[in-house]
Amino acid sequence: MTSLDKPTTPDPATAPADDQNAVTQAALFDAFGGIRGTVETMLPGLLFVMIYTINKDVKLSAIAAGAVAVLLVIVRLLRKDTVKHAFSGVFGVGVGVAFALFTGSAKGFYLPGMIYGAGLGVAFTLSALLGFPLLGVILGPVFKENLSWRTRNPGRKKAYTKASLAWGIIFLAKYAILFPLYWWGDATQLGWVLIALKLPPMVLAVYFTWVFLAKAPPPIDVIAEYEAQEEAEKAAKAAKAATKEPGL
Repeated sequence: MTSLDKPTTPDPATAPADDQNAVTQAALFDAFGGIRGTVETMLPGLLFVMIYTINKDVKLSAIAAGAVAVLLVIVRLLRKDTVKHAFSGVFGVGVGVAFALFTGSAKGFYLPGMIYGAGLGVAFTLSALLGFPLLGVILGPVFKENLSWRTRNPGRKKAYTKASLAWGIIFLAKYAILFPLYWWGDATQLGWVLIALKLPPMVLAVYFTWVFLAKAPPPIDVIAEYEAQEEAEKAAKAAKAATKEPGL
């Protein structure tokens, strides 16, 4: 994995209190793909918009975007880097390419991603209101706490709830701008506005997440607890076996 993927991530459960901000930042970097993952997500869509703006050829624009997305995955595979973000990106681009080619409209390239993003906004918002914040489900494994925050760490549950609500509001606001453009604007305008709104809302949402989690209690490392319990059980069995040996 390269330095562009993410910074070195300390153990979130054992880091000193002064290091919690750095731990949270590193974990968020890991979860959302870092600088390289962001670039890989934006590049196919940017290429589509640029080519379509120049020649209005939906087929050429879609094929070029799909080819770049596949190429990015191949580069990661050759370099033996993590591919989870690249694969999710190529899947999204692939669906967009299929829609564009099927409908013959450039707007078709953007529609699946817009529906997915709006759905995420609804999911984040509802999960926060229902007390099962989606961001906690996503980040729990990254922090090695899994779902322990739900019942054992109310301070982190509150932080995840606030962060999930922030993600939901930001996403819904973004697509409240984009869908009217999809219906009434032209494809070129929609594409450039979509590119312009690709990164800022994400950065804002990640920033709010960092602010809320940095002030929250540290995560409970349930993996370490499980391993410690296993070691204790092994030690107890060994001690029990040792006490039986003299009587054999």
